[in-house]
Amino acid sequence: MAEITASLVKDLRERSGVGMMECKKALVENNGDIEAAMEWLRKNGLAKADKKADRVAAEGLVAIAVDGGKGAMVEVNSETDFAAKNEQFVKFTQDVAKVALESGAKDIEALKAAKLGNATVEEGAKELTLTIGEKFDVRRIATVETDGVLGAYSHGGRIGVLVALKGGSEELAKGIAMHVAAMNPKFIKVEDVPADFLEKEKEIELSKMSDKEKAKPADILDKIVSGKVNKILAENTLVGQPYVIDTETTVAEALKKGGAEIVSVQRLAVGEGIEKVVDNFAEEVMKQAGLA
Repeated sequence: MAEITASLVKDLRERSGVGMMECKKALVENNGDIEAAMEWLRKNGLAKADKKADRVAAEGLVAIAVDGGKGAMVEVNSETDFAAKNEQFVKFTQDVAKVALESGAKDIEALKAAKLGNATVEEGAKELTLTIGEKFDVRRIATVETDGVLGAYSHGGRIGVLVALKGGSEELAKGIAMHVAAMNPKFIKVEDVPADFLEKEKEIELSKMSDKEKAKPADILDKIVSGKVNKILAENTLVGQPYVIDTETTVAEALKKGGAEIVSVQRLAVGEGIEKVVDNFAEEVMKQAGLA
């Protein structure tokens, strides 16, 4: 039996939103395997979804640059929120977004090597580190190019979205971009959902059913499970979600009404996939003031 440490229980609790005792039991039942324990919790109706992706801790900014049908977004990380609000850092991030757009860079290495003034973007980040005294990382780039309509939306510099439409209007494209920023759908449409995702959800929904429900005829049971999975698909696909601009309609209906189809969607949120060590607040302030 693997050792069930307090740290392991804490990690599962943060991912699932479930109480400590249930998390410990799930880990014991699954020999300390956190992925299997997460699935066990879901099968037992204790956890609705994995919250690991929501643990956004790193600081920084997402900046967007748009020119006609071309758009580019970049994420530049800083160690603290103090530095993320620094005017030099804000300008640097905006300049990097413009370089991403103008250079045509498609990946982070090409962007870092691109020219920013008399230096490269990577050299500019290092120079900023020397000036402000904090490490900066030009971490991600996302681009969109379309002959159709391009919509861009920035939520306080923390989330950036680019949406390309075939048909429709700039107003609709921006509305869809705002929706994506708010709801962060996993997929655009049902056809994009991987088969293993569907099978996993069917398995989980079936496991949550009572023996009495499972005893129903196979065709009825299949309809019940399919209904539950279809609801999950609507929650996880962009076109199936209620449109944030008008919750009485779905995104699919809004697109149809606007005579538009989605061509491409890009979304960046500061710190996705990064876990930051949470420092003592007083120590962080002293560090920023040069007293520590």
